[in-house]
Amino acid sequence: MTVTLTLLGTGTSAGVPLIGCTCDVCRSTDPRDHRDRPAAMVRYHDEQGTERTVLIDTSPELRTQMLRHQVMRIDGVVYTHNHADHIFGIDDLRRFNAVQNEGIAVYAEQRVVDWLHGTFQYIFQPHKNINQSFVPTLLTHPITPGSAFDIAGRDWLPLRLMHGKLPIVGYRIGNVAYCTDCSAIPPETWPLLEDLDVLVIDALRYKHHPTHLTIDQALEVIDQVKPRRAYFTHIAHDVRHADLEPKLPEHVFVGFDGLTIESGD
Repeated sequence: MTVTLTLLGTGTSAGVPLIGCTCDVCRSTDPRDHRDRPAAMVRYHDEQGTERTVLIDTSPELRTQMLRHQVMRIDGVVYTHNHADHIFGIDDLRRFNAVQNEGIAVYAEQRVVDWLHGTFQYIFQPHKNINQSFVPTLLTHPITPGSAFDIAGRDWLPLRLMHGKLPIVGYRIGNVAYCTDCSAIPPETWPLLEDLDVLVIDALRYKHHPTHLTIDQALEVIDQVKPRRAYFTHIAHDVRHADLEPKLPEHVFVGFDGLTIESGD
């Protein structure tokens, strides 16, 4: 079964260009240097041949990302963690409720589910809203790292990652793994990254950061995991696409917004 992964956003929490910044990358005319907040989209066909679409995170640019890629249906959303740059497009899911006339399944660790319910009370406790209004209808499902769950006939395996001191998750779907916002990979996760066709990995910048992998650290992960192809994401304005990519090994690439990657089983 073919899995198609589209990188919707490959930037940092502030995006690129940064507000108020006049550095060379923020002023770059190369479209690959313009990076939305991080998110991805996975597509595959179910056993009946129907194409299914699942979002990994809902960035603040979700509306424009969905319009750009002409997405007409969402079959589920999986969350990596509850930071604003990965969550705050959640309200735009209500348009898919209207188009599909049904709720949307949302998958996250229990503490993230609890945070969503507490932070977005207007969504999850709509009976308390002063005015009757159009809000997303989301059906939350807790997940556990290392335990696969099913979306439309396909196994999704949550991968424990560390984002500084914060435990978060990446995801493996078939031979594709998406690991954003990580600074370390715990011992129990390494075996779950074996025999990958595609690895998407956090690679923030050249110099050290307490909660993200540097480019050199990401290359060390790639060297250990040995995927057939690897792509960087969550890239800061310290990095110019055209400068970095020629320096990388032939199977490693700098991700960019809109990049679509295919992988077969």
